[in-house]
Amino acid sequence: MTETRGGDLVGANLRKARGQAGLSLSQAAELTGVSKAMLGQIERGESSPTLAVLWKLCKGLQLPLTALIGPAATPSARGPSEGQAPVRDGPSFRTLFPFDPKTGSEVFLHDLAPHWQHLSAAHGAGVIEDVFVVEGAVEILLEGEWQRVECGQALRFNADQPHGYRNPLAMPSRFHNTMHYPR
Repeated sequence: MTETRGGDLVGANLRKARGQAGLSLSQAAELTGVSKAMLGQIERGESSPTLAVLWKLCKGLQLPLTALIGPAATPSARGPSEGQAPVRDGPSFRTLFPFDPKTGSEVFLHDLAPHWQHLSAAHGAGVIEDVFVVEGAVEILLEGEWQRVECGQALRFNADQPHGYRNPLAMPSRFHNTMHYPR
């Protein structure tokens, strides 16, 4: 299971977002495709959702990812991986810039373990992603084909279609991911 910033923060943000939208647990479950029981567990901090579940919640509730995972740490002079455990079993990510309604975007830094793969459901209509590889290499699955992006290269794609990310290397890879939401 991929944890974000902890079940309590995600749960509190989910409960707040659901309340602001005036949705019952049943209504939120219908919109997101996440069971009512799982929504309750997340809201109570009893379960930390995977990244795939977070995207389902964001898509169904029409929220940027940072609305659920909380505010970003303020950028500092520290290196991106300082204070973080090394990537071993899967991905880790952190918010570099939280959702900004002026730009309609948010930016993340992803670290992928060797040979790790993640398939993502389509995001909301009109969502565009930019991927910029800063270490290693990343392959992006688009329309059934993997496209390799090397260190120093970037790829922009429509994220309102199923897609995926994988690290084809025997070493960790790192990339920046900018999500652009339609306004």
